[in-house]
Amino acid sequence: MSEAKAKAASIPKPPVELEDEGGPPMTFWEHLDELRKRLTACVVVLIIGTFGAYAIKERLFTLLTQPFSVAWKSQGLAGGPTMHFGTPAGSIIAYVKLSMVAGLVFAAPIIFYQLWSFVAPGLYAREKRFVIPFVLLSTLLFAGGGFFAWRAAFPFTFDFFLETAGNVGGEGGITIQPTVMMDAYIDFALQMIVAFGVMFELPLFILFLSLAGIVNYLQLISFGRWFVLIAFIAAAVFTPPDMTSQIVMAVPMIGLYGISIILAFVFGKKPTEAQREAYRNKKKKASA
Repeated sequence: MSEAKAKAASIPKPPVELEDEGGPPMTFWEHLDELRKRLTACVVVLIIGTFGAYAIKERLFTLLTQPFSVAWKSQGLAGGPTMHFGTPAGSIIAYVKLSMVAGLVFAAPIIFYQLWSFVAPGLYAREKRFVIPFVLLSTLLFAGGGFFAWRAAFPFTFDFFLETAGNVGGEGGITIQPTVMMDAYIDFALQMIVAFGVMFELPLFILFLSLAGIVNYLQLISFGRWFVLIAFIAAAVFTPPDMTSQIVMAVPMIGLYGISIILAFVFGKKPTEAQREAYRNKKKKASA
């Protein structure tokens, strides 16, 4: 009995880190094959989502143009809100673009899941349990960003665009009538929605970096003043050239960055003592 115990004790046990890993290392070609499978799944669900969205394209278009219609009426323009298309296939192409972006939103949970599944083989088992929260949060943040653009940014934007239309010079003057092309409107609206959707992913992206130990909350605090500048520059690029629209985009970005700092403080890796000392010295120099 003692000899059996001695033999069992002599057998080396695998390290805890290896037991916790997601599996044996994959070769380069195995990674490529895995990437091909994940991309194929993403394309399939995107196509399905696009066809599903095209079936309700008119509802989606009515919803997308609602802020434009409200702005048209609030500016007191003559007639009802109208849009045009310049080629025989113009409206079809516009509807296809709209359906593709709507299909992307519908397929977002599966796409984010495929993204996580591609990364998962290189993660520890304790990190894989975040897959469901990651998928849910990614989807909710992306959809929330698009909804914020439609609900908050669009009204300001289209009011600004249409305020120069109407009668100029009083009675006997010239009437400026906007001729809005359907495809141009959809391109602009979808660009705004995707931009806000990506912007709202910021807390999750920074949380991932903090969990990986690439950044910590002290570094994020130090970078805060630069991020404010970046937020207003990005807002100036993606919004019309009026201060109101830029504030509508920049302020949420700054707020999301603040949320990111809190998440990094609670869940991220803590800064080292050297990093804490460097942060204290930097604050002393700034206050001096």
